[in-house]
Amino acid sequence: MLTKQDLNQISERCITEEMVEHQLSQIREGFPFLKIEAAAAVGNGIYSPSKDLRDKYVKEWEKYADEGHKVVKFVPASGAASRMFKNLFAFLAANYDEPTTDFEKEFFDNIKRFAFKHELCKKCEDNDGACVCDLMKAGKYKAVVENLLGAKGLNYGQLPKGLLLFHAYEDGPRTPMEEHLVEAALYASSHGEANIHFTVSHDHMELFEKKVEEKLAYYEEKFNVHFNVSFSEQKPSTDTIAANPDNTPFRNEDGSLLFRPGGHGALIENLNDIDADVVFIKNIDNVVPDRIKDETVLYKKLLAGILVDVQKKAFGYLRLLDSGEYNHDNIEEIIRFVQQTMCCRKHDIKELEDADLVIYLKNKLNRPIRVCGVVKNVGEPGGGPFLCYNSDGTVSPQILESSQIDKNNA
Repeated sequence: MLTKQDLNQISERCITEEMVEHQLSQIREGFPFLKIEAAAAVGNGIYSPSKDLRDKYVKEWEKYADEGHKVVKFVPASGAASRMFKNLFAFLAANYDEPTTDFEKEFFDNIKRFAFKHELCKKCEDNDGACVCDLMKAGKYKAVVENLLGAKGLNYGQLPKGLLLFHAYEDGPRTPMEEHLVEAALYASSHGEANIHFTVSHDHMELFEKKVEEKLAYYEEKFNVHFNVSFSEQKPSTDTIAANPDNTPFRNEDGSLLFRPGGHGALIENLNDIDADVVFIKNIDNVVPDRIKDETVLYKKLLAGILVDVQKKAFGYLRLLDSGEYNHDNIEEIIRFVQQTMCCRKHDIKELEDADLVIYLKNKLNRPIRVCGVVKNVGEPGGGPFLCYNSDGTVSPQILESSQIDKNNA
């Protein structure tokens, strides 16, 4: 099935033949649904601290950050903006020239409110000799969209989301990349330094580096913070081979294999390369303007405060287990901590011998700790929290997509 040329192509991506065969078998056989115990709820996998406890955790984070620990803001930023503009691409391809759909009407009715309005006007004047409003008065709506999406205009149809003008301010509009610099200064800095890491696609690396170089000094002066900005690309070794309907490898016109980049989960490789005590993870387009940023900062500090509080207790229990100077009550206390605070339960834990129980507890304590914020389900798309079985038989919270759940199993 795989030629010598294929094997060379696979090897260049640091992928083995066995990995490709495994991917093809997964595509052929499908992916099993996850075994779910229950939907997570407050008190059962979800923690909802009181106002007093929230204040306590925020102060705990601020104290921790001030102690000089290394904190990094990790931002997956490789997403292209093309999907954001699918309705506008459809308008360009339509056999009518004026706004017809509800989306098209709303877009043009509100065009003055977009952060990119001023830059778009300049492109329209350069390319068509008229501003946005004059082009619309003349019925040249498609010319406006072409200046927004096309290469001769702002090229938003091809740019990454992180470099679009998202929010308007009196001192000029900001891109999501800039908003993440602001966030890093507000909740992820220590002793006047903020570390931020962007994962970007190879095609957009130069654009990101140029934009950071252009904007960094301004934000360093504005927030009195020195930024350490770094970049990485999603690794080709995390790509997945594409297959035909008959499960044979899909090939490009030149006969080469087609590989598709993995989703954000593939970035765990990049995350693993980060050397830090605490890492904040947030997608590039998940940003808000300054007028509602206080809540973002509060909850980021709250999540981090919970993290360092849990970590401190976990480290204390690990030291106790390593010392060998523990008693039955200590073990019972650690079990409760793992089950209730770390939300990891093992139904047959009472059947473990003492030595195996200590090994189990050490394994659950001596690992990275992840604290996630979740919001109420109000019908919006996206994953949700469930209590799921792991390969070792334990049950713990995970964020699941609908495709991972067997909806035929009541």
